[in-house]
Amino acid sequence: MNAALIKKYFPEITEEQEAQFDQLLPLYNEWNEKINVVSRKDIENLMLHHVLHSLAIAKFLPFRPGTEVLDVGTGGGFPGIPLAILFPETQFLLVDSIGKKIKVVEGVAEALGLSNVQAKHMRAEDVDQDFEFIISRAVTRLTPFYYWVKNKISPNHFHTQRNGLLLLKGGELTEEIAELGKKAKVTDLTSYFKEDFFETKKLVYVPM
Repeated sequence: MNAALIKKYFPEITEEQEAQFDQLLPLYNEWNEKINVVSRKDIENLMLHHVLHSLAIAKFLPFRPGTEVLDVGTGGGFPGIPLAILFPETQFLLVDSIGKKIKVVEGVAEALGLSNVQAKHMRAEDVDQDFEFIISRAVTRLTPFYYWVKNKISPNHFHTQRNGLLLLKGGELTEEIAELGKKAKVTDLTSYFKEDFFETKKLVYVPM
């Protein structure tokens, strides 16, 4: 069962959420035949490499009901879709500059009945809205990313952490963080998940 890995780390998920997580692998397999959004050799690792990886953000900061989240460069819907399953009362806008990827996101969200997901074919810079948090997975270096989105953060702070950026990245980040010149907190994902895949994976939180 595909959702077993998710349930191991998020035992509180409902039966409906479990069923939605279970549908992800067959849905992405089906879409991948038409539009390649997950590399062919990686699709069998979808639950570990893409879904659970996306949910690291939830381990760091569970979103409260009414939160607005922007997922920049979402690709096939990561990290936005898994987080939207986990937080049905949070609103997610998933954007990507590649139209066919957004088509996949729309198809997956519709098949799962995710009414809290909107997907748009656009660049982050063109989004005209405020969000509590902006999320992304390995889109670009921190500094250009920060300048794309710095005026899209809502002044409405109602979480245990200030509103800001929650970015999934890998490898050595010291130089990128120094270049950004802002306060940033880096968390190793091995503190949440035990699988070897997470050894080089990190979450960067930039409060704004």
